[in-house]
Amino acid sequence: MNLSSTAGLVMALGLLSGLSGLSGTAMAETLTLKPLSVTEWKAVYGRIETRDVAPARARIGGVVIELNVTEGDAVERGEKIGLVRDDKISFQIEALNAQLAANSAQLRTAESELERAQKLIAQGVVTRQRVDQLATQADVLRSQIASTTANRAVLEQQQSEGEILAPVTGKVLTVPVTPGAVIMPGEALATIGGGGFFLRLTLPERLAPMLREGAEIRVSTEGAEKAGRLAKIYPQIEGGRVTADVEVDTLDTQFVDARVLVEVPMGDRQALALPAQAISTRNGLDFVTVETANGTAERVVVIGGPVQATDNTHQQLIEVMSGLSAGDRVVMK
Repeated sequence: MNLSSTAGLVMALGLLSGLSGLSGTAMAETLTLKPLSVTEWKAVYGRIETRDVAPARARIGGVVIELNVTEGDAVERGEKIGLVRDDKISFQIEALNAQLAANSAQLRTAESELERAQKLIAQGVVTRQRVDQLATQADVLRSQIASTTANRAVLEQQQSEGEILAPVTGKVLTVPVTPGAVIMPGEALATIGGGGFFLRLTLPERLAPMLREGAEIRVSTEGAEKAGRLAKIYPQIEGGRVTADVEVDTLDTQFVDARVLVEVPMGDRQALALPAQAISTRNGLDFVTVETANGTAERVVVIGGPVQATDNTHQQLIEVMSGLSAGDRVVMK
């Protein structure tokens, strides 16, 4: 083979090699980097609370002779949880019973005298005035009996109000008294939480304009992440903090006022992010291959944590903090 033939063969092989390299580059998938809108999350702590906290109060004063519940017990609305007794009411009822017995005996006597006088008036032995006096006396005794009976009914009602009933269906949170204790009317025998459970958040007031009712909330309980919903934002700010309620379908209700880690959306921001397969790691550094005017080149980048675009609910991306800019064409691996 002469020199010219050898040179021609070398040029042909070089041309084929160049075409092969161009073909491989053309086949590689590229991604044009552009800013994405991602949600900014704020980690705070919420407290598990009950919707209703109702004290079971005593309606009369006296001594607690029965206490049927303790902290953590489940109760139904209207269930008897204790009994308060005032011995003075029993004595007053007994006094009224004795007065009723005396009035009843007097009434029987007055009615007998009235009946006898009505028989004798026809014979002229008794005057009409005496009959009227006896009839009036019988009416007065009947009225006294009715009044005493009504007073006794009031005392019996007061005595029945010694039963302490659960105001709501729920769980007993506190029991501040013990059997044998003396309590006053209106004093709480127990505190009951009912109406379901929810998370209550208290956030700095500077974050209040960023909150939106109905927004999705991330709740971390028992090492698992659950979805919640921002149900209500209270308009009153106390102590520089705004209060909000979060509804969670499967919330652990074993402990009330337990603290739970919650992530709240604080708005959107612009970020550069790539799929994980576009990033390679060597010797503790992260590299991304980009297309340039002179071909492909590797750049060292600083990456952040995983992010999720607001318009893409499926693909998980890795945020790029530095090393790339919008418009760069990234070669996917």
